[in-house]
Formats: sequence, structure tokens, C-alpha cells
Amino acid sequence: MVPTMQKSLTFGLLTLFLGVQAPSLAEAGVPLDSDAVADMAERVTPAVVNITTERRAEVVRSPFEGHPFFPDLGQGGPGGRSRREMGAGSGVVISDDGYIVTNNHVIEGADRIMVVFSNKTELDAELVGTDKPSDIALIKVKAANLPHIAFGDSSKMRLGEFVLAIGNPFGVGQTLTMGIVSAKGRANIGIVEYEDFIQTDAAINPGNSGGALVNMKGELVGINTAILSKSGGAHGIGFAVPSNMVRPILDQVKKHGRVRRGWLGVGIQDLTADLAASLEISGTEGVLITDVMDGGPAAKAKLQAGDVITSLNGKRLNSTAHLRNQVALLGPGRNAQLGILRDGKSLSVSVNLDEKEEKAEVAAKSSSESSLLGGLRLENLTPDLRRRLEAPPDLEGVLVTEVDPEGGAAAAGLRPGDVITRVDKKRVKQLSDLGASEFKGKKRVLLRVWRRGSFVFLVVRD
Repeated sequence: MVPTMQKSLTFGLLTLFLGVQAPSLAEAGVPLDSDAVADMAERVTPAVVNITTERRAEVVRSPFEGHPFFPDLGQGGPGGRSRREMGAGSGVVISDDGYIVTNNHVIEGADRIMVVFSNKTELDAELVGTDKPSDIALIKVKAANLPHIAFGDSSKMRLGEFVLAIGNPFGVGQTLTMGIVSAKGRANIGIVEYEDFIQTDAAINPGNSGGALVNMKGELVGINTAILSKSGGAHGIGFAVPSNMVRPILDQVKKHGRVRRGWLGVGIQDLTADLAASLEISGTEGVLITDVMDGGPAAKAKLQAGDVITSLNGKRLNSTAHLRNQVALLGPGRNAQLGILRDGKSLSVSVNLDEKEEKAEVAAKSSSESSLLGGLRLENLTPDLRRRLEAPPDLEGVLVTEVDPEGGAAAAGLRPGDVITRVDKKRVKQLSDLGASEFKGKKRVLLRVWRRGSFVFLVVRD
């Protein structure tokens, strides 16, 4: 335990060297001493449970089954007729009447789910519903007056804020670890489809999955989900699904047994400095629309490829993951008020969201040519090429068949099989639209490219 005087001295030195008034420990949300942490831990740990699952494995017939000389090799074990598989994880009680949130991967495929409380009480649980794209599941036990944890507002978490991770790592029993919030809004990690993780250095190990990430007020701010590790142990990089994502998912799972996600009907990509300069936009905040699906909500609202979405319902957007998650959580039938930049002008567009349906990706490609686009071999699209590419019959553009690996087009990410549909603001329908005059005096061009059933923008530099 660090003495209070020593803490005060540390904050005083910060004030002296930084020339600013340091907040008090209480104002900063930090407990005054370890007793405060222990008191808070005593309140919340009874609401974190161990989850054990049981799955019946496939029946496997041993080649020795019935053999007169090796009868034992035909019974049980890896070569036996059947066996049970056990799994373990953690969960968090979120209501006094027995609702428990955990990870989907903890209970997926389980024939039986058992919940063990801190007082050693063991109860069977029933599955209410799951959401695999976010790795969240809701289960319920028949009980009353259970200790539970209240949800906190994960959007108010600050980098450097202390958090506790509570769970059952490696099945050793309930364990509490302490760390800080290392990052917020982590996406594109590749763990699940919808990602908006809180990253923490609080140790999260196998078995912690589904456990609680709590702030110093004892509020639930995340569900521990995964670690980034080559060895399988904690390396100080753990991820938790934020509470502000968990709550609406659980509400839908309770009502429908699944999550009905909102769908805007656009292709999108992050806005880079090169793209912003080519579109004559200051800054890189916002999300670029690369495609508008026919008949979708965005098409009905007259959104266009090349528009930049800067806000959703008054909240600024900073990434494609942010927009995708927010639209999904709004749900179908809801209205989304979008802030748009189009040709340098700010617009407000109202869109009625539809329900997202999973669509199979289609194999596709792209194209380019001349000076800035030198080193490319291009072809006009023909009905046969469209069929082979599984491209829409109304797709217009030129097909890239070869790309010089040393050229600027390759550096920009252009690939054989891409279809170039636009150069800067000019539509490309055939090779004759890519004359040398289109690139005269230019140091870069903005291409709109169709690839694998969706559109992307690429900036090719001289």
C-alpha cells in the first residue's frame, strides 16, 4: 500500500513540473488506498461466476471394437464409442433474478451449462440467446435476490483509468487482476465480426472469457473476451466488449433471441490523407462511401459514392468500424440522421435503416492505364468477362489484367481482376475514356475500383 502522503507528494510534483493543477485522487477516480479497492472488490466479485459446459462428442467407432484379443481398446477413451467434453469460462450476473452475460464461445454447442457461484452454489442454466458476431451470450438460472453488477457507461472510460478484470483463469478459481485502460475503440483485430474493444493490460488469461471488467466504482464497463498472445498467456494486451455495446445486444437477445442489426446499404472505407486531398477535404475525420447498393436505405436517401459521412445522430465518426457498429446497434426501422460532405458542402441526410442480411461475397476485380496508370494491361468488359467475374450486368469500367509490380498502381493496391469505374470524377466505361489527356500534369489520381462485389477508392501517385 502506498501511503497517502506519498501519493499527495506525487501529485504535487506533477503540478510543479507540468505547471497545471493536478486533480485530486478522488477527482481522478482513483481509490485513496488499497482498502478502497478491496472494499469494492468484495462488493462485485460475488456477481462473477464460473461457467462449466458439457458437450457430448461425436460417436467414434474404434477399429478394435469387438476384437477378441483387444477388447479394452474398443471401450471409451479417444478410440471409444463416445465421450463428454468439458469447457470452462466466466460470466457476470447482471440482474437479481438470474440473468448472466458471458461470451458466445464459452457456451457455444453446449448440451449442459452449469453456473458455480462464489459461495460454491451450483445451478444449471438455460440459454436465452446468443450473438456470435459480437461473441456475446445471455443465459439464465432460476434464482432470486442474486448479487449482481450494475452497468457503467463505457464511453466515459479514459485512457489510463484503473480497471479490474475478474474471472476464472485456467480454471484455478475466481481471480482478480488490476490494470489500466490501454486503448478504446480497438477494431479490425480479427477476433469477431463486430469489434469496438476496450484494450487493457489487466491480466486476462484463458478461462477469463465472459468475466467482468469493472471500473473503480464497481460498475461493469466490459466483458472480457480475448487476449493477444503467441503463447496463450497474458502479455498485457487483453480485449473486452464495452458495456455500451453489450447492453443493446442483450436487450435484443431478450426480446428476439437474436440481434437484428441495422443496415445502411453502402460500401465504406476509412478516409486517409491522400483520399482527403484528392477529394479536396480538410482532415481525415469521417467515413468515405465507396458504393451505394441499389434499392437499399442509402440509395433511397440519395446518398452517393464519394460522399463522406462525418456524423451519425449528431455524434462524430472516426472510422468505418465506428459507423458500422453504430448503425448495426440502432437496428432496423430506426432513423439515422447523417452529416455528409459532398463536393465541399455540408449536408444533413435522413435515412431509414433496414435489417442487415448476410450476403455472400462475389469474386471481382479492377483496372487502369497511361502515364500515372502506366504498367497496366487493360481490357474492355465483355459479357463473358462479367460472367467470369460474377460482376453485375450493369457494371461499367475497364478490367485490369496485369499490373507492373514496380509501378505506382501496384503501390496504390491495384490488382489484376480489379475493374476501374471512375478516374477522379469522370466515369470510365471503356478504354477510350482513359486517354493521356486525363492525366496530363497530374501528380496523383483518385480511382474508384470494383473488387470482389464491393467498391474501394485508391490513390495512385506519380
